[in-house]
Amino acid sequence: MKDFQGLTRQEAEDSARRYGKNDLTAKKRKTFWQTYWSKFDDPIILILLVALGINIIFTFFGRVDWHECAGIFLSVLIATFVSSLSEFSNENTFQKLQEEAARILCKVYRDGRLQEIPISEIVTGDMVLLQTGDMIPADGRVISGHIMADQSPLNGESKEIAKIAPEGRKPEKSKLVDFWNSYSVYRGSVVCSGECVMETDAVGDATVYGRLTHEAQEETRESPLAIKLGRLAKSISRFGYISAIFLMLISFFQNAVLDQGFQMQNILAYFADTGQVASDLISSLIMGIIVIVVAVPEGLPLMIAIVCSLNMKKMLLSKVLVRKLIGIETAGSINILFSDKTGTITRGELETIRFLDGAGNTYEKFSAVPAVLKQMLGVSVLANSAARFSGNNIIGGNGTEKALLAFIGPRAVHMDGIDVMMDIPFSSVNKFSAAQISGWDYPVLVKGAPEKILPRCKKCFDGAGNQVSFSSAYRLEREMDALAAGAVRLLAIAVSESPLQGDALPEELILIGVAAIRDEIRPEARRAIEEVGRAGIQTVMITGDRKETAAAIAKDAGLLEDEGAIILTSQELNELTDEEIKKILPNIRVIARALPTDKSRLVRIAQEMGMVAGMTGDGVNDAPALKRADVGFAMGSGSDVAKEAGDIVILDNNFFSIRNAVLYGRTIYKSIKKFIQFQLTINVAAVTISILGPIVGVEKPLDISQMIWTNLMIDSLAAIAFGGEPALRSYLLEKPKRRDEDILDREMWSSVIWNGLYICALSLVIFISPWIHGFFRPAPNDIYFYTGYFTFFIFICIFNAFNARTESIDLMEKLSLNKQFITVMGGIGLTQIFMTYYGGAILRTAGLTITEWILVIALALTIIPVDLLRKILIKRRFSEKDV
Repeated sequence: MKDFQGLTRQEAEDSARRYGKNDLTAKKRKTFWQTYWSKFDDPIILILLVALGINIIFTFFGRVDWHECAGIFLSVLIATFVSSLSEFSNENTFQKLQEEAARILCKVYRDGRLQEIPISEIVTGDMVLLQTGDMIPADGRVISGHIMADQSPLNGESKEIAKIAPEGRKPEKSKLVDFWNSYSVYRGSVVCSGECVMETDAVGDATVYGRLTHEAQEETRESPLAIKLGRLAKSISRFGYISAIFLMLISFFQNAVLDQGFQMQNILAYFADTGQVASDLISSLIMGIIVIVVAVPEGLPLMIAIVCSLNMKKMLLSKVLVRKLIGIETAGSINILFSDKTGTITRGELETIRFLDGAGNTYEKFSAVPAVLKQMLGVSVLANSAARFSGNNIIGGNGTEKALLAFIGPRAVHMDGIDVMMDIPFSSVNKFSAAQISGWDYPVLVKGAPEKILPRCKKCFDGAGNQVSFSSAYRLEREMDALAAGAVRLLAIAVSESPLQGDALPEELILIGVAAIRDEIRPEARRAIEEVGRAGIQTVMITGDRKETAAAIAKDAGLLEDEGAIILTSQELNELTDEEIKKILPNIRVIARALPTDKSRLVRIAQEMGMVAGMTGDGVNDAPALKRADVGFAMGSGSDVAKEAGDIVILDNNFFSIRNAVLYGRTIYKSIKKFIQFQLTINVAAVTISILGPIVGVEKPLDISQMIWTNLMIDSLAAIAFGGEPALRSYLLEKPKRRDEDILDREMWSSVIWNGLYICALSLVIFISPWIHGFFRPAPNDIYFYTGYFTFFIFICIFNAFNARTESIDLMEKLSLNKQFITVMGGIGLTQIFMTYYGGAILRTAGLTITEWILVIALALTIIPVDLLRKILIKRRFSEKDV
């Protein structure tokens, strides 16, 4: 395909000013204040506001203290502000990460040379080179070459349609949208095969894709984990509402009946005092609201967002870009991974290490190839390739084509007068590419898998460029076998004197030679494969290489360590039924000469066996398998279509980064479980205390302002603390989590019940013990005693957070790796100390003495040895089971 001048830099700038750039107007985000006001739609906040309004009315009649109103008002403002700030900050961070995921580079002619620029910088009038696997970046016309395009993202029709430039003229710009027009192409369509140059006519919002995007913005679907947590939150909320109603009824019954001595006359007199009845109803309502505020885990969805956001930033540093949250949440449950070889297990830095002619003679440098054969080889490679030289740089094409071009060099072969008339792009199904040219002795150029090319070669070229019989290829085959056994990829290069007939490979070919291309194993791949194996994940390498080459690479990568490891070719796989494959799938390690359909079939079979399947891919044909898999890992250097289909993009194409994705998936799951364990323990304790407190004579152990303050600490700040938990390699020693596995396991329940009941029991002791009561100074309304209990409750929450973050007996284990946990918990503690002295009537607090502080902290610290005892008993129980 000929080169184009394209726009100059100045012309591109003028076009951008006149028609705009190729940006799509993003879905409008909520402002901070919109996020803030949306919090007042929360039923709990509405209940609090109603209670506040009623309390304000009763304040004028002297039945409610104004401090209680101020406490509710400030507590609501602070809680909604912190929640809104966390959500707004997290949403902005997540949007930036998603914008990073959407970055696409396009090949554009500018100032007479081919360049790669971001899709957003394409302007009207640009000449864009489109190749197999590209997503068309703008609306326009094909002015050179031809492609087969999939327009289903726009019109829903899965049928591929040919797009070809009219002969002898430049097509006119179409004013109407016509998907069936033979030369019009539209943004969002996918190039399935072929190569062409398009001239852009519309960019950004002016494209068909841009208009459709405005009409229907894509909504994010809930992940399985979010659904699970939503169900858990509803169950806890139901418990909270039932407990609140029960407490309100008990409280009002006590005022209306018990306090009246069951005397009907007194009861009737009580109800005759409407002011007193209303006051007691409000008091009962406030007590119920206190229970609801504590019990309902309204911060649970926010916690997921915070944990995922914090870990996504870390993952990006590890070259793992999360496109869909469902991917990273499921990654921790993968138990079989179908992985590409090139660039993932190997470096992906392909290098042509030698060239073999038909006689088996070896040349390690292009300059060493005889002159006539050199010209033949150079023309065959340069004219039959999707890769291009742009100066000394190579743009486009796949790794194999780039390796061949690098072997030849940019100015080693004369291509004057040679034009490509038509081509058959390489596909993993055909395993060859071909081009028909003019201006040279041989009209058809072919390169592909040796088993496809060599059987059709009756002749080959000798060093002088003469055609000789290829009847005896023993020496060449011996050299090829030796190279394949050394994990070297082989590519046969040939010509034909007969023109192409459709997409068929010519029957008679003349062999130029065989290129030997090496791709070294990544040094870290073997360790990564070993680690994911210990994590209970079976790795299956899928490659287009011949069986001998694939076996050699798999052995070097450590995939064939187990006895009974099976290596199959695509042909052998297709000869087996699904039931036969299910029997041997646990032992399959390599699929050689693989087809894209093999990937989808293997994923489907694994899922039918109840396995959680991960799949890596980089090509257009990998998209169905990436979508079908539970987690699709798209390669950063892969096609736009593969990236769009994948859940996670591995930016450096490295298998070790896939291992990191699995590790972070498990880390996120662990962090969420730790937070839930911490939160539920406090919820159980606080609800039980609120119910039992009035029974033992303490009407409001914690008033509504204190409860909202406690809830703020538990829901928002604690989520940030647990969200910083480190990704520990020990997580990779655990078995994968089942998709249907409950979030709350036995150990978590034991912690929630054991510690929750202990906090409740200790609280009751504090309420009824004269000895403990005597430690606090006497004062009106027992302000010092209630301050002490409020502070005790906050600090026992803090100390229990240390219990919840590790199941180890050593509470300090790996604590230095989560500095934000120390910072947040320390911040909560210092803030509580400050509020003790300055919270005043709003938080029902007053400054404590040293003696009182020692007692409060000492009582709170007892949660640590109590939980330590639980951990010891559980470990002993498991040890006995193991024996």
